[in-house]
Amino acid sequence: MSLIKNLINGTNFDPDSLNALQKVTLRAVVMSFLFFGLVAIEGMIMRLVVVGDANPLPEMFSHPEHYFSIMTVHPIVGIFGSTYQLVFAAFMFLVPYLTKKPLYSVKLANYVWLAITIGTALAWISAFVWQYAPLYTLYWPLPADTKQFELIGGFVFIIGVALIMVGTLGFIYNIYATIFARVGIHKDKTTKELLISGFGIDGMLNLWNKLRGKQPYSKEPALSLPVVAIFRGTVDTFLDALVILGAGLLVLVYLIFDAAGHSLDVASINALLYKNFFWWGLDLVADGLVLIYVAGSWYLLATIITGKKLFMENVARAALMLELLVSWMVWSHHLLSDQAQPEMMKLISGEMVTAFELLTQGLALFITLVTLWKARPLKMTPALAYLLGGLIGFGLAVPAGIIQADMGMNRVLHNTQWISFAHFHIALIVGLYMTLYSALYVLWPLVTNNTKLFSTKLTWIHYWLYLIGGVGMGAFGGMAGLDGMLRRHLYVDGEFNTLMILAAICGTMVLVAWFIFLFNIVMSVGIRGLIGIFLPAKDKSASYGIEESK
Repeated sequence: MSLIKNLINGTNFDPDSLNALQKVTLRAVVMSFLFFGLVAIEGMIMRLVVVGDANPLPEMFSHPEHYFSIMTVHPIVGIFGSTYQLVFAAFMFLVPYLTKKPLYSVKLANYVWLAITIGTALAWISAFVWQYAPLYTLYWPLPADTKQFELIGGFVFIIGVALIMVGTLGFIYNIYATIFARVGIHKDKTTKELLISGFGIDGMLNLWNKLRGKQPYSKEPALSLPVVAIFRGTVDTFLDALVILGAGLLVLVYLIFDAAGHSLDVASINALLYKNFFWWGLDLVADGLVLIYVAGSWYLLATIITGKKLFMENVARAALMLELLVSWMVWSHHLLSDQAQPEMMKLISGEMVTAFELLTQGLALFITLVTLWKARPLKMTPALAYLLGGLIGFGLAVPAGIIQADMGMNRVLHNTQWISFAHFHIALIVGLYMTLYSALYVLWPLVTNNTKLFSTKLTWIHYWLYLIGGVGMGAFGGMAGLDGMLRRHLYVDGEFNTLMILAAICGTMVLVAWFIFLFNIVMSVGIRGLIGIFLPAKDKSASYGIEESK
């Protein structure tokens, strides 16, 4: 009886007590985890299909058209529908919280989650209904041939991607408008001061003055370190959005002319130039969204969990500035196996500059761990455990990426499942998402007005299933890649059965963990509370500062 009561009403969650900012944050979080479930199910379908005759799925899932359409939309749903939603929700809540200023526009925040949700849904529909399957989405050759794909599928897909990018630009405007607003603690700050702090230049100047034995340039920086990371990562997110939006519109133009019977010549666009443009923008997702955003999140979580000042804060500020510059110069590691790519670009951008990411991310990991170590003894809470899980994820995934960024090793690993699993699946599933789970448990009492979680035991079960499943799936998939299993390829003879079955078992653990997490959250807020999140807030306030949270 109490379970039914919890299912309907939750623990002590009251959606009517939430202000507008809390509600819009929770709306995006809900959609993010629903998309996560969808992408996890899609991933499991792909894992099961490649085991050949041992595949227990209905025949329709084994059709190549369905398999490759899932493969096309899988990263769209996972990266944009799920990860972007969760990161944007957290940051649109955290920037007002950390700066003690109101969010520029809650209305715009609502448009952001709606645009990304609708855009992701359209992209998924284009694959599921019309089997739109260009595999690399907007990559070369341009997926605009109506003889290969249905015209409507291409239209719906591109419109979906465009909506996601428009929503992303809305998020960026909201963040910067909030940071540069001359209210509260920034009432007397100039744009120059905020820019110097936002780009971490004050951290570099502090280090330089210390080396010269002079007073610090700034004892009280205009922006806190986590806000600096958000500020800096958003620069990359902005550039990435422009590139992806531009590529999508280019494909749309080709589709329109092809449908009208006046096909444009694809060869009129230089293929190598396009591929460099595309990878420069797409790589900013990894370096802007993941590396810089995650480093800032680690710093914030470490200081909140320990209650201590961050170790080597000025170095952390300066390193974030260095990471921003590095992130603009590493794209060529995606083209190490492209014979037309100039060798010097492969060497400098693809190998040498890329190696700096091991230094910058390693430094962020070191600073976070030392901050935690200096604060011991610490109680092992879910927030701390998930933070450590995130550190483990990137501790595995970043070196795996650096191994690939070698012209010799790239010839062996390029286009294999090593890249898919050992590198970016572990980076996203374990590194990024476990960091975001930590942030969720830290922010939970603030966003829900101290709502009690239904079960701490379920939280820990979710943690272990997710960590072991995520690392295991990445490891077994990576082993298959080392054995020669290609990505973007459908195996029907069960050639890599053993490793794929082991990867599928670990993937099932991740999926079950998601169900447990979802059950725990629904039981905490209740169905009424879940519905209430999407109803208008009585309190229209866009602020949620530290004083209010107390």
